Amino acid sequence: MSRRLAAEALGTGLLLVSVIGSGVMGAALAQGNVAITLLANAIATGCMLYVIITVLGPISGAHFNPAVSLAFALRGALPWSDLPGYVTAQVLGGLLGVWATHLMFDLPLWQWSTTLHRTGGAQWFSEMVATFGLLLVIFGGLRARAEAVPTLVALYITGAYWFTASTSFANPAVTIARGFSDTFAGISPAHIPAFVLAQLAAVLIAHVALKALLDDPAS
Repeated sequence: MSRRLAAEALGTGLLLVSVIGSGVMGAALAQGNVAITLLANAIATGCMLYVIITVLGPISGAHFNPAVSLAFALRGALPWSDLPGYVTAQVLGGLLGVWATHLMFDLPLWQWSTTLHRTGGAQWFSEMVATFGLLLVIFGGLRARAEAVPTLVALYITGAYWFTASTSFANPAVTIARGFSDTFAGISPAHIPAFVLAQLAAVLIAHVALKALLDDPAS
């Protein structure tokens, strides 16, 4: 169990390094061109997802996301007794990843995000769509071609940065961690609870819908 939790913390930390770091680097090099910064952000995140899922998946299942862990628990694929440990490791790993990135770029370690535009009904619905789509990709991929899941998740998130209004957080641990970085990828702490609630609501909707769509009718 300790190896699994360490893998979840490490993977989530590296995910946040890619999200925050590429945002900082993109903003510095793009000279105000937000589209280029977002493109850099999306590509770096997709690349990191492929790597950490491939490398750490055999150890912990490569959730790196409390919403994914909850979905696995609802489907009976993760013991409920393991869920608190997974979520704690993911949240702590995400925060450590943010702080490691701040150190790399010589930024103040402790920050609060002042990004204020990530709120409102469209953003919350976007997070529901993004999270539902992620779970469809994961569980649909496991059913169709399990070995392709790292590629599928990486491609989905890279695309979802662009086709969702919220740029597809789709992850409560990532959402919380991004509240502690006043950089391109940040989110105001005041707006975190609504994002997380939208993501968790999507898990419950996906559990019902994907069970009907993907599971054997006889099971």
